[in-house]
Amino acid sequence: MFFETLHTNTYVFIGALLLISGVLVAKFSSRLGLPALVLFILIGMLIGSDGLGFIYFDNPEVAQVIGIFALIIILFEGGMQTKFSTVKSVILPSVSLATLGVVFTSAIVGYFAFLLFDITLLEALLFGAIVGSTDAAAVFASLKERNIKAKMGATLEAESGTNDPMAVFLTLSFIELILTPETNLWGLIPSFFWQMGIGAIIGIAMGKFASYSINRIQLESSGLYPIFAISFALLTYSITSFIDGSGFLAVYVAALVIGNSELTYRYSIFQFHEGFAWMSQIIMFIILGLLVFPGQLMNFTVIVNGLILSVVLMILARPIAVFLSTIGMHYTLKEKLFISWAGLRGAVPIVLATFPVVAGLDNGQLFFNVVFFIVLTSALVQGSSISVVAKKLGLTGPKKATPHHSLELISMGKSNAEMVQYQVNDSSAIVGQKLRDIEFPTKVTISAIVRNEKLISPYGDTEVKDGDFLYILVATKNKHELIKILEKKNRSKRE
Repeated sequence: MFFETLHTNTYVFIGALLLISGVLVAKFSSRLGLPALVLFILIGMLIGSDGLGFIYFDNPEVAQVIGIFALIIILFEGGMQTKFSTVKSVILPSVSLATLGVVFTSAIVGYFAFLLFDITLLEALLFGAIVGSTDAAAVFASLKERNIKAKMGATLEAESGTNDPMAVFLTLSFIELILTPETNLWGLIPSFFWQMGIGAIIGIAMGKFASYSINRIQLESSGLYPIFAISFALLTYSITSFIDGSGFLAVYVAALVIGNSELTYRYSIFQFHEGFAWMSQIIMFIILGLLVFPGQLMNFTVIVNGLILSVVLMILARPIAVFLSTIGMHYTLKEKLFISWAGLRGAVPIVLATFPVVAGLDNGQLFFNVVFFIVLTSALVQGSSISVVAKKLGLTGPKKATPHHSLELISMGKSNAEMVQYQVNDSSAIVGQKLRDIEFPTKVTISAIVRNEKLISPYGDTEVKDGDFLYILVATKNKHELIKILEKKNRSKRE
């Protein structure tokens, strides 16, 4: 009994150290000029069996489950943080990149893999499919704190959030064709449209149902609302996957719908999921690092061929795919070059690389090792230079400002009242007006104004200025009317 307890305590202790290490790595990754995911992976490799030997882990099935679960959380958080008004203008190019772009990339990389390795053409195309998609976790994390132009950020995030279905479809299809050669290739095409279509439909439906449920069901504690929200993400993925739809696409679409809806305890939900997504990234990349045996990576075949394929992917395949997929879509040469360079590979290719291993393909382990090497190269070279490339191409936008003030509220339980935070901008109709002159709905109280990081007590004569953060207590039934007044635009600014 004592030794069983000691064994459990050891794992709890190691888990705590890994999470602490992950948090510290995330803090210092920007100073080091490296994406956090690279450092998370290196931690896993360091403590693994080929490193310090603290943990022996060689179970691709478990890594696959953990990776899928973490990707659901990351996609859900990324989708909720994305404004639909920004994504709407780039839907067509994003979908083109997420479908045609993946096909072009997979074909080009697959052809070079066929030339480099002693494998069949189907196996080479399988390899190309595995590395064909960009990674939501890597893209969201890399762009979150960087002042990239909104159009570029929206295109890359929407692409990475929606291109997993194509990569998963191609990977599973080629595995099926390799294992059962008599499978009809053309018969797989309707399956893809089913996966995409049903994924989008269920995503929209579950997003609306989740938003309605969050707002209508009064829970006993505000801390239950984020858990309620994440349960819908898991439910969306599982329901869609049960009927052979794209669970990842459904989760991202549902998150878009939820994130762009008016939600009860909106900020509590968003803050919880931001932290949960970070924890998922830390755990996922450390586990994937544990799954790798550095000794297997350090051989001539993996290093030389991995470097060649990395160069092909970054310099040839991705740019060709981007330029072909965005023909006639009003992107400048510089914008296409940036989108080409910022197509990061990350957890998705590594998780997909476990599929051939789990399926028992002869070259499954070789594929996994080479894919892992390519992902590390992409993250190190492309991930660490995104800001520099954006600046050289003149595609940087205004610096992202994060307010340092916060307002903590006690849960109002069943009082049917909410605290709304609203940042005023120079196009708002209320700019320059005194509070007493604004026609707010009934049962509205301006509780506080934060201006230039200073708290201002609001009075009737207080004038609203550009950049103010208004904290407004409002009856839930009047919230929609309040939002309409706050978001009303100044006529002169519209004209």
